[in-house]
Amino acid sequence: MKRPRGHNRRVPGGDRIFQRIFTRLGCHGRPPQFLVEFHPYAGLTHTVRLRGETAHVRLSDVLRRAPVPVIESAAAILLGRLYRRRPPTGLLDIYRQFAHSIRTRAQILALRRSRARKLDLHPAGSHHNLHEMYEHLNARYFERALPYPRLGWSTRSWRAQLGCFDPALNQIVINRALDRREVPGYVVGYVLYHEMLHQKHPVRFERCRRASHSVEFRLEERQFSDYTRAMKFLKHFSTTRRR
Repeated sequence: MKRPRGHNRRVPGGDRIFQRIFTRLGCHGRPPQFLVEFHPYAGLTHTVRLRGETAHVRLSDVLRRAPVPVIESAAAILLGRLYRRRPPTGLLDIYRQFAHSIRTRAQILALRRSRARKLDLHPAGSHHNLHEMYEHLNARYFERALPYPRLGWSTRSWRAQLGCFDPALNQIVINRALDRREVPGYVVGYVLYHEMLHQKHPVRFERCRRASHSVEFRLEERQFSDYTRAMKFLKHFSTTRRR
């Protein structure tokens, strides 16, 4: 006899956990029927979608072997967003401890390497060449010590993020919105330099919190020759994009 499709994705007792957290958070209205499943995301992603009287919940399968309190904390985060309720601090701390543990971070890194979609990146843009900039910055600021990553422009313009370094894919992507004639080269250079610093200074986790920009990172960031001019331009650039 074949198992029903998706049987192994069901979160054991997931519906009861979400019902319990629904009540604990004091969510208003009649609780929906919760359909809770594990999903093979490329990271620690969780989603909930309310369709009629059914809430479809997908939890990252990173939680498959997590203890019940971690599932409860994920439920509190999702339901808190859906019903605009603030989860208890204790549940948030449980989730942070799990998410920032060495074991979980290693698992997520391995999953991203195997599951994340690699973009077809092109460093040569219409107005700025990231390859040439990277070579120049690596020689000037890093003594050519940084390994060359996958490098290119985003496929679409991002509203807020200027650049992104993904250590799992060894990939730097710069916001396509900066590949314009009116954007000075030193501005693109600064954004690329910032992401290169993330290559040099890996993200650290301190007191259950993610520390992306350490004191050393910030001090080294200010060594960029056109730091002040670049920050001034980007402040104006971000303001005009929000209008």
